[in-house]
Amino acid sequence: MDAGMDLLHSSGVSMVQYLQTQYRDSQSWFLFISFAADLRNTFFVFFPIWFHLSESVGVKLIWVAVIGDWLNLVFKWILFGQRPYWWVHETPYYSNSSVPHIEQFLVTCETGPGSPSGHAMGAAGVYYVMVTSILTIVLHKNKPLNTIKNWCVRAVLWSVFWGVQFCVCLSRIFLAAHFPHQVITGVIIGMIVAEAFSHIQWIYGASLKKYLHTTLFLFCFALGFYLLLSALGVDLLWTLEKAKRWCVRAEWVHMDTTPFASLLRNLGTLFGLGLALNSPLYMESCRGKQGHSAPFRLGCIAASLVVLHLIDSFKPPTKIAALFYLLSFCKSAAVPLATVGIIPYCISSMLSRHDRKLL
Repeated sequence: MDAGMDLLHSSGVSMVQYLQTQYRDSQSWFLFISFAADLRNTFFVFFPIWFHLSESVGVKLIWVAVIGDWLNLVFKWILFGQRPYWWVHETPYYSNSSVPHIEQFLVTCETGPGSPSGHAMGAAGVYYVMVTSILTIVLHKNKPLNTIKNWCVRAVLWSVFWGVQFCVCLSRIFLAAHFPHQVITGVIIGMIVAEAFSHIQWIYGASLKKYLHTTLFLFCFALGFYLLLSALGVDLLWTLEKAKRWCVRAEWVHMDTTPFASLLRNLGTLFGLGLALNSPLYMESCRGKQGHSAPFRLGCIAASLVVLHLIDSFKPPTKIAALFYLLSFCKSAAVPLATVGIIPYCISSMLSRHDRKLL
């Protein structure tokens, strides 16, 4: 088993070296792809746009992103995946030869286990939701649609989907953050999660109580699993020491890439969505008279993108771990609260006043 994994990892390191050597000039592109594939952009960019164009798609995006990333955390704790940037220094595989040199970058030194890739899994799930949703909307509005046009629409959208996945996978390998098998596994699991939510309908009308219970269950399960494995002598934070030891620059080891930081960000987003969807602000605005008008929706999208950019610029202090996690949770909860409740209410009030003045 170990020999097989060493062979798999060594072939992955060879691919990392090949990409870094042959495509050195594409470094900026790979960094951009890795940044764009981060789930942060799902919450701060895709969600506000989709929610105000099609609420069901926006809600589905959040659920797929949150549950997918939660499963990614659990899988990482189970699979104990290595990362290229530290594996090359610790494996005995190269004892009879020189250790391969692989470069590190600003986003290389993530602190969690490597398998499956969170970027690949998140991108696969999120883009699967968006592609299938666009297909449903386009094909439904254009019935009857001839077979050739139908095929062309599907071919273009799925080509974009697989093009994005290919770029994300190459990016994560180039940056020495993941091995090839980890990104492939991430894509497969991400698509499975997104497809599973295509058959789950209760999320669109879930009560605040349901959101609260789901948030508590996800947190308690993850914490209980962590404590259970810790009691059995398993150190689930074993990768943090490796990241600090082998990262070439200490400032590249970011606390927001730790497993619990990711967990609390996601749970904050889910809880905030439940709070917003069941608030009177949402009922009076998105469900009110202005809710279906184009000016209202476009105004909500533009305002949400600006406000969420300001929220994203706030970086919780990392010196005190408990405070960092608490503020991360609150910051994430503020995203759907602002997008779904506060901003639509403000836009609706402004448009109503404008209409009254015209009368």
